[in-house]
Amino acid sequence: MTNQIFSSHACAQLLSLGRHDLVNAPRSKSRYCRDAFAWAQTTQAAKKDAPQSESNAARDNMILHVDMDAFYASVEQRDRPELRGKPVVVGGSPLGRGVVSAASYEARKYGIHSAMPMRRAVQLCPGAIVVKTRMQIYVQVSKQIRAIFARYTPEVEPLSLDEAFLDVSACQQLFGSAQHIGRAIKEEIWQELQLVASVGVAPNKFLAKLASDLEKPDGFTCIEPEQVLQKLAPLPVSRLWGVGKVTEQRLISAGICKFGHLQALTQEQATLLLGNIGIHLWKLSQGIDDRKVVPDREAKTISHETTFSRDVQDANVLQARLLELTEQVGMRLRSRNLQGRTVHIKLRYSDFHTITRSHSLDSPSSATEVFWRAAAQLLQAEFDKRALVVRLIGVGVSNLETRREQQLMLFDEEGNLADLRQTQTARIDSATDEIRKLFGREALQRASSLKPK
Repeated sequence: MTNQIFSSHACAQLLSLGRHDLVNAPRSKSRYCRDAFAWAQTTQAAKKDAPQSESNAARDNMILHVDMDAFYASVEQRDRPELRGKPVVVGGSPLGRGVVSAASYEARKYGIHSAMPMRRAVQLCPGAIVVKTRMQIYVQVSKQIRAIFARYTPEVEPLSLDEAFLDVSACQQLFGSAQHIGRAIKEEIWQELQLVASVGVAPNKFLAKLASDLEKPDGFTCIEPEQVLQKLAPLPVSRLWGVGKVTEQRLISAGICKFGHLQALTQEQATLLLGNIGIHLWKLSQGIDDRKVVPDREAKTISHETTFSRDVQDANVLQARLLELTEQVGMRLRSRNLQGRTVHIKLRYSDFHTITRSHSLDSPSSATEVFWRAAAQLLQAEFDKRALVVRLIGVGVSNLETRREQQLMLFDEEGNLADLRQTQTARIDSATDEIRKLFGREALQRASSLKPK
């Protein structure tokens, strides 16, 4: 049976229904929106002339942030019971330049974190169990998680395989409060997939993500609109989204140790004290974030990014993570039959300064090799300018269009020898995608010729 995605328009038609009318709503475990919508139409017809209360006419914006705890490692521990309760590290080989992709909470106690060289992780915990990445398995599980999200709202913005924002504002009267929806999603993920998620519920994206981080692992935190300032005030400034060690020390040196200290300033004072990032951090301390949830279907750019748990200076680590992200972008584009003309990278430094750099291709492409060469050159250009201390790295492709099939031609219309490289690359990508779907990401590795020169 296929899950039915409930549209925003359909949700909007339900906003006039009072909470007491939901008692007899269809509440099967799968909560198929098709059935719920049919029930809602019948109920609305019967109530057409009934007056609406003011509380029914207006609903607070509420966002969920769902974050799978130690996702890759948790999947491995689920699938291999002998790994449960043990320090599991997922990633590359410790014998080469392997990097930690994920660490179980047992491994984190030893100071192991993502993006750390695997050699260092094994030094910190000699008893760590190193497991090769099975990317395709994680992709499949991620799709199962998103199917659970789709039972409640189509307004889902994936941030990566293991976390997403959900806008449930329009569907609260159908499925209950945002808190109820959050708890239901968390419970269904556990019951159906035997995986633990931390869920944050709040009026905007920043607060929802902050909330999901407060009680990890297996956490559930709700920040109601009227609680924002009170909930934020005692938190350390290190909880501000994107603040690394350098910025944290700068804030502490200025006497700003908690959110409440920033809340006490005016915008002008924050700018004078902290410079360009002052007003941004001040707004976050007030719980202000105007960003909307952007569903994947509306995205004009296909991108992936990752925030490191520690500042990273190692060029090999940054290049390895950039290549991994580039491959994910390429696979997503090809799976949606898209190609793009502009490649961009995003870097956020330890001082919170964020830059984006872009490169326009001669012609649109869906080839991972093409994207990687452009992204690697952009990264190298930044290395040439300064020593990089990076907190976040990302890559994306924009100026998207529907992908056209490549035709194998030896000569073009003017009789000149055609460039077969693009066609060959497309075939390699297609074969690579299929093999990884069947056997996992580790089944194939990029050759050294793909690395930046």
